[in-house]
Amino acid sequence: MNIVLMGCPGAGKGTQSAKLQQAFPLYHISTGDVLRAEIASGSELGKKLGEIVNQGNLVPDELMISMLEGIVRSTDKGIIFDGFPRTVGQAQALDEMLARLHRSITHVLMIDLPEEEVVNRICSRKQCKKCGAILRVDAEKPVVSCPSCGGELYTRPDDTPQRAKHRLSVYRQSTLPVKDYYQGGGKYTEINGNQTPEKVFEDIAKILQK
Repeated sequence: MNIVLMGCPGAGKGTQSAKLQQAFPLYHISTGDVLRAEIASGSELGKKLGEIVNQGNLVPDELMISMLEGIVRSTDKGIIFDGFPRTVGQAQALDEMLARLHRSITHVLMIDLPEEEVVNRICSRKQCKKCGAILRVDAEKPVVSCPSCGGELYTRPDDTPQRAKHRLSVYRQSTLPVKDYYQGGGKYTEINGNQTPEKVFEDIAKILQK
């Protein structure tokens, strides 16, 4: 089972990926985490990626595929591709890469969410510097430390209203055509993302268990 988990920024892909890992023998690849780790390393590639990401733009396909292929080769588990592919070119490159590794995509799941809710979610979330957990924080009840590990919380550079709107613009232009790419193959399903995380997961699990 190899899953492409789609959805606009803030749709809850990370939350659902964590739940899927607990329920199924799957390895979660978050392109966001992969990129942030490379950027944090301070390498020349990391510096280049940092400039691209901080401008709210997409990383070139060949860079992403190269990083992802190494990770896929390292595990025998099924894969959750979270945040990738974001363009038709990436979807095609992913299919080609998986074919080289004798794998294929079995499910494409789109978590659908209204844009107004997307901006609200992005601008209300913080990430833990210690464990990496992502939390939604109520502006009227601010939280400064992670309830799980006590680590310091911070707002990621791309989680501001202006960046959120820019990311949605990029998403509409580049990522939504991926929906058309996958719809014809009989593997694509949309899930209502404007529900509790538990209900979203329940809907996803039903699809995977068919």
